[in-house]
Amino acid sequence: MKVIHLISGGDTGGARTHVYSLLSCLCRRGVEVQLVCFVGGPFAEGAAELGIPTTVLPRGFFGSVRPLLHMIREGNYDVVHCHGAKANLMGAILKPFLKMPVITTVHSDYRLDYLNRPFAAATFGVANRLALRVLDYRVCVSETLRARLISRGFKPNDLYTIYNGLDFSHTVAKTDRAAYFAQYQFRIAPEDVIVGIAARLDPVKDIPTLLRALKLARETCPELKLAIAGEGMQRKELESLADELGLRSAVCFLGWVSDLDAFYGALDINALSSLSEGFPYALPEGARAHLATVATNVGGVPAIIENNVTGILIEPGDTEALAAALMRYASDLDYRRAMGDALYLKGQADFSEEATGDRQMEIYDLVRRAEEHRHGKRDGVVICGAYGFGNAGDEAILDAIIREMRILDEALPITVFSRRPKETRNHCCVNTYHTFSLLRLHSAMKNAKLYINGGGNLMQDVTSRYSLWYYLYTLRTAHRSGCAVQMYGCGIGPLLYEGDRRLTGKTINENVDVITLREPDSLRVLEAIGVTKPKILLASDPALTLPGAPEKQVTRLLESHGIDPDGKYIAFVLRRWKGFEEKSTVFAAAALYAYLHYGLTPVFLCINHRTDHEAAAMVVRHLSIPYHVLSEHMGSGMIIGILARMKAVVSMRLHGLVFAAGQGVPLAGVSYDPKVTAFLDYIEQDNYIDFSELEVTRMTGLIDSAIQLSDQRQELRRRTELLNEKEENNRLAAAQLLKREA
Repeated sequence: MKVIHLISGGDTGGARTHVYSLLSCLCRRGVEVQLVCFVGGPFAEGAAELGIPTTVLPRGFFGSVRPLLHMIREGNYDVVHCHGAKANLMGAILKPFLKMPVITTVHSDYRLDYLNRPFAAATFGVANRLALRVLDYRVCVSETLRARLISRGFKPNDLYTIYNGLDFSHTVAKTDRAAYFAQYQFRIAPEDVIVGIAARLDPVKDIPTLLRALKLARETCPELKLAIAGEGMQRKELESLADELGLRSAVCFLGWVSDLDAFYGALDINALSSLSEGFPYALPEGARAHLATVATNVGGVPAIIENNVTGILIEPGDTEALAAALMRYASDLDYRRAMGDALYLKGQADFSEEATGDRQMEIYDLVRRAEEHRHGKRDGVVICGAYGFGNAGDEAILDAIIREMRILDEALPITVFSRRPKETRNHCCVNTYHTFSLLRLHSAMKNAKLYINGGGNLMQDVTSRYSLWYYLYTLRTAHRSGCAVQMYGCGIGPLLYEGDRRLTGKTINENVDVITLREPDSLRVLEAIGVTKPKILLASDPALTLPGAPEKQVTRLLESHGIDPDGKYIAFVLRRWKGFEEKSTVFAAAALYAYLHYGLTPVFLCINHRTDHEAAAMVVRHLSIPYHVLSEHMGSGMIIGILARMKAVVSMRLHGLVFAAGQGVPLAGVSYDPKVTAFLDYIEQDNYIDFSELEVTRMTGLIDSAIQLSDQRQELRRRTELLNEKEENNRLAAAQLLKREA
């Protein structure tokens, strides 16, 4: 493979380290690498010393366009890889004349690259923004940065993630601190605790917050001192601030530091106070030196710094939290050493130079496959379902389908049709279009291998006959476009109209290859409408496989609502339905009963954040006991995590029951639709009642039964784990249609 890398040649800091490290690693792997710089100097000289083939174009930026184009064409390169604003602009200029992909590594948030530099922002900044839109593919140095680009309209299928890596076989020795800092006229005593930051002196690094935090921390820990390695436009301003805060003897501005090993070897604590980052090299560099670290929760930082596990994570601009972290490290040597060692192990495992090289080779292969797809080779999946309506249950189905497609093939192109495509794109990080963009639908299906009619009870005419007809239309369109067609983990029915029953049976027989069902009742419906031709497998609801959110995140959300994470609660998952207002007093009586008899405070959880709060409001107006309503938009993982904390769950919503069952939480179901009854029967749970028969005595009896079942949580988990095994049929069927290994 031959790759030509373009960079301005005046780069320092993380970009320089990344390019040196990456290209050295690629050379060792047999990739033919050529580095092109637009200016000569230390960057190009350093690359050449490392054995990286390096060329400097001497004619200036625009004078280099023609010779560079000739160089690329004559060199028969496979990929042009850009780094930085100038290289991106050059790549955008050359792209129309090239027959190869042009990619760029996005090292930082381009909107913040020229903070407080209006002229540079209006020139290089604007040019870079335009160039980034023109180039074919973008490699982001953190998942957070990738998500940010997706939120700005970049196509997810054209974005990849790579984390900066370092050579962890290299040992950073401890430096003679007194001698090292003496050369900067910075006096160090043996008992001093040295905090260091290596960064350009730019507003985005927010070093003023670090200085103010140091001032605050020194009131308790006067042994704290700060060494700042780096140059930049803010130096005089920062020196004035240090004087103003009375920190002149406690702060040293080292300027540009070429020997970072000596710098990190002289520190006790590594700090990062940035307002924005991609993935800063300062963290793996500090990790390699076993340094206890405090860093802001920005960009890719949480990928390496887990709070109180591999370091201390704080929010940007939080002076008091940063001061508290510095004091904790200064006052506890054992904690400081433990955090430094834990960070070293994390960096060594996940952020090595070899890991970065492996990932870059994967990305080049993914780009090759994407180019084949762009030039007419069928690949990928189109998914369509009841998405974008604010229903966490339907979104959970989509999450699960995408997750399982990524298990089959991480690089599989995925396109989803949703009622709110931007919202779905940002959440799922896949290409999206509006549900009724029929031209997009036809185009996507002509390029895809598989169409997935995505979960839930889409084949029913109770809520809308029009939606049924639309989904039948998509089945026919996909088949005629040459896609394999799968109805994935679905329910069937009810189908009330005879014409709809005939149309559904005929369309499925003629156009569908495989149907995987989430419960047995749907199989009987298919038999009743004469479906015989597709392969039919019994599986289960895809959402059963989804994990809950991390415990710490769930705890934080509960605490933000005044809910004791260790308290005793019962969840009510309700929805508006015909006659609900009359039944709202029954739910209120049930909530009161659970509170008085079992000490369970009711929590009303809104799976559809746009509508379920209406049902909760009807119930709580009858309550005089404490209660909580969680009505904001939450992902499926968070809802699962919250339900796992409940002692029991009363649910009308199917996915309230699905999520709770997956966590082994005792259930009381209220069935407003046959799909609810079908699921509960499938997991052998008879603790439910039909909505039309709902009254206080029976409802409180269901709660009694659920509480009595609390010692059988393991049995419920066992049953749902059996369903999880059946759920694999969904993925196995898709793998066969895609011709992928499951």
